[in-house]
Amino acid sequence: MSGSAEAVVEPRSSVPAPRLRALLLEAAAIAAMGLTLGLIANRVSPRGLVLSRDYFPPAPVQSRDARALASDDGQMAPGAATAKDRVLVRLAELGLPAVDFAEARALFEDPRHAQELIVFVDARNDAAYTAGHIPGAYQFDRYYPERFFPTVLPVCDTAELVVVYCTGGDCEDSEFAARALLDAGVARERLRVFAAGMDEWRRHGMPIEVGPRGSGDFRTQPP
Repeated sequence: MSGSAEAVVEPRSSVPAPRLRALLLEAAAIAAMGLTLGLIANRVSPRGLVLSRDYFPPAPVQSRDARALASDDGQMAPGAATAKDRVLVRLAELGLPAVDFAEARALFEDPRHAQELIVFVDARNDAAYTAGHIPGAYQFDRYYPERFFPTVLPVCDTAELVVVYCTGGDCEDSEFAARALLDAGVARERLRVFAAGMDEWRRHGMPIEVGPRGSGDFRTQPP
């Protein structure tokens, strides 16, 4: 009819309300079950993520020592292109002192080492550690810190100095392990990084311990 308002017809759902409600409940139950199974799988997996851990920590503020090794545009300064210099820059950015081979050897031979007042921490994986580590060193694979914290943290808490190392060269495991220990509460002033690592240790013919810590299987390679 002309001049009269047209009636608006609301479209009807093709699914009855009770059935729609049942489908939504079923979908929610499936989602909850999937989440639960995912959490269980993550917990039992050796490569599972730790939900309370920050896997993307903020970048550290560059220290004065690191800036001294960098050019004005923030890039590596000329003459600082070696693996050793790159390691020193990264450690300076973290505010972690580095020790060279002579210092690492002196700390190893220091009587406090036998008393565990000086502790060496090996940041490499199982295969590398058992193939040969600094005698008495504790393993701390930085990819699985929760596995090693119960053993390593109490020792680090009572030590006067903690020396962290890995393979050496461009290996960053010692740096990340030292940062993990720092984040776990080990005082920065007690942390050191032996940047040259096992490569330098072997090169100087120093003794190594094969197998687990305390195995008693000591070997010395000629320099």
